[in-house]
Amino acid sequence: MPKASTAKTTKKAAPAPYGTKTAKKPAQNPLFEKRSKTFGIGGDIAPPRDLTRFVKWPEYVRLQRQKVILHQRLKVPPAIAQFSQTLDKNTATQLFALLNKYKPESKQEKKARLLAEAEAKSKGEAGAKDKKPVFAKYGLNHVVALVESKKAQLVAIADDVDPIELVVFLPALCRKMGVPYVIVKGKARLGLVTGKKTSAVVAVTDVRSEDAQQLATLVSAAKANYLDKTDEFRRHWGGGVRGNKSIAKLRKRARALGQDAKKIDVSL
Repeated sequence: MPKASTAKTTKKAAPAPYGTKTAKKPAQNPLFEKRSKTFGIGGDIAPPRDLTRFVKWPEYVRLQRQKVILHQRLKVPPAIAQFSQTLDKNTATQLFALLNKYKPESKQEKKARLLAEAEAKSKGEAGAKDKKPVFAKYGLNHVVALVESKKAQLVAIADDVDPIELVVFLPALCRKMGVPYVIVKGKARLGLVTGKKTSAVVAVTDVRSEDAQQLATLVSAAKANYLDKTDEFRRHWGGGVRGNKSIAKLRKRARALGQDAKKIDVSL
């Protein structure tokens, strides 16, 4: 029998499939060490997130937000709905620029003026008593008296008076007496004019000669936007606006019935 060969046979590895490449690890700089973070319990501090929807807000915040939603959903009668028709931004800017020129004097300024008048009167100077300075009038009872006597040339009413019953009658009174009025945003903004925290109404009875043209422009704008639209305000109800979820549900139901989802009535 032939003898088996004692030579060792070497096996070659199978070649790699066509198109495969071995990925090379990028060279890392030994000066910068990778430090991965773990955000589990007891781990690293997580980055800040917007947690607005998870916050338990104070009760007064929840109440004022719910009040806004209720005003949008419920039917609001015209007498109250008219307070949502506020003055436009440009006209309101002109109005407050005029009112800021006629801020009421402080107690110290009034005291100094009366002392100066008293000293002049004691010295026997002619014309010691000067004419009373012109200022914007505020205070609900005071403004109502000015409107009833037709002394007010322009009345500014805040739209967010609470309770609204304090001023709900004032637009009708101004229309009856023919006094121009406007509804502006913010009782706090009117309060800046009067030097108080808030002010429900401010009236202008007189202005200096250099501001007469500006007042006439504001009066004409007030007549065009409020006095001339009396019938429109009487017929227009507020509220009755559905939420996004309710509108989506109605449109989904309309599509299931084969109707045009964009033409359905979504008002309450």
